Amino acid sequence: MSDTATPWSTPGATPQDIEDAAAILRGVVHETELSSSARLCEHTGVEVLLKREDQQRCRSFKVRGAFARMSALSPVERERGVVCASAGNHAQGVAYACQTLGVHGTIYLPSNTPRQKRNRIAVIGGDWVEQVIVDGTFDKANALAQEAARSTGRIYVHPYDDPLTIAGQGTIAVELCDQLPADTAAVLVPVGGGGLLAGIATWLKHARPEIRVIGVEPEGAASMRAALDEGEPVKLERVDPFVDGTAVGRAGSLAFDTVRRLVDDVLLVPEGAVCTEMLSLYQSEGIIAEPAGALASCAIHEHLASPEQRLKILGRSDGALLAIVSGGNNDLTRYAEVMERSLRHEGLRHYFLVTFPQQPGALRMFLEDVLGPSDDIVHFEYTKKNNRESGPALVGIDIAFKSDIDGLRRRMEDSPLHVEEVPADSEIFRLLV
Repeated sequence: MSDTATPWSTPGATPQDIEDAAAILRGVVHETELSSSARLCEHTGVEVLLKREDQQRCRSFKVRGAFARMSALSPVERERGVVCASAGNHAQGVAYACQTLGVHGTIYLPSNTPRQKRNRIAVIGGDWVEQVIVDGTFDKANALAQEAARSTGRIYVHPYDDPLTIAGQGTIAVELCDQLPADTAAVLVPVGGGGLLAGIATWLKHARPEIRVIGVEPEGAASMRAALDEGEPVKLERVDPFVDGTAVGRAGSLAFDTVRRLVDDVLLVPEGAVCTEMLSLYQSEGIIAEPAGALASCAIHEHLASPEQRLKILGRSDGALLAIVSGGNNDLTRYAEVMERSLRHEGLRHYFLVTFPQQPGALRMFLEDVLGPSDDIVHFEYTKKNNRESGPALVGIDIAFKSDIDGLRRRMEDSPLHVEEVPADSEIFRLLV
């Protein structure tokens, strides 16, 4: 996939564009730190570093691209104002640029945008910004924002598929070149529309071409992987909105062109693994990462943990690995869902439909004879509210070790109870849990 010899005569950003953006952003954005992850170093046996864009102004890398794009507005364009669509982080960057540059902006947000991000947008943008909440996905919000731009003459500030936005995102790589160890093997980058990946790849393949650039997407929103497989951006039939910062149904065209030429690979990670990594980042490194912010380090854990994996994907087993922690705008109320998804992914939480016989002591028998000594009921709910005796109960059980499920299933089969396990990927699971 990589082609470092390709000329930079493309519609996307060039190394010079990124250098210019870095000059514009000097004094506007923070030069974020590069910190070592002792947890991942121990897990992989190589040095693992985290680029802390969660410490950036507005707590996300997105301010880089938004400000770089809006700084190029003419006086007439500034007077007209801007519109954009965002799952939250780009919106905060645009809001900051609006307030700083004195430009009025209207921001279209999908309804799944966490309340924490909505509140931050209001605080950052103040009277310069209006929010429009759209019932649907980012793609729907994006379509409405573009239509508003066409009908009003305001400038549409694209979150990822604009050369100036891509150039602004690429300024992360300019910083990295002064921070990275000489033996760095790979830089892993979260992917939504692809602007961040395109910007970083453009600069690194110019300045440090020996470093592998790897994109990371969640399995439920793998639009760039689909584009690479099909040879062009395609619209996903379904997008899992959980990793809201990367829940994009179609990769950007400009970004795709750069990724196709310069990026070495795009890896996928399950949303449950992302949740586990979010919890690990908090518990071990003290980092409150949003789901997209945990993608890159999650991929190191899932795909690059062993020398054999690194040799296969990177062509070498040694060298430092770097993960971009892209943002920390996480709604803490979501941590219950994060824990739930993590436990299911780790095989430590299971759900069953249990029909108890209409006789005394059935529940006690279940507790004493079916559950193991370390098993814990975390959910118990009759599926029929009005006639509990005629319907099964939904029972959620946490086990201490993944292997404990075999014994639990065996004891259920040996009991007189009718038990049906509820698969996590089934329609009934989505209805009941």
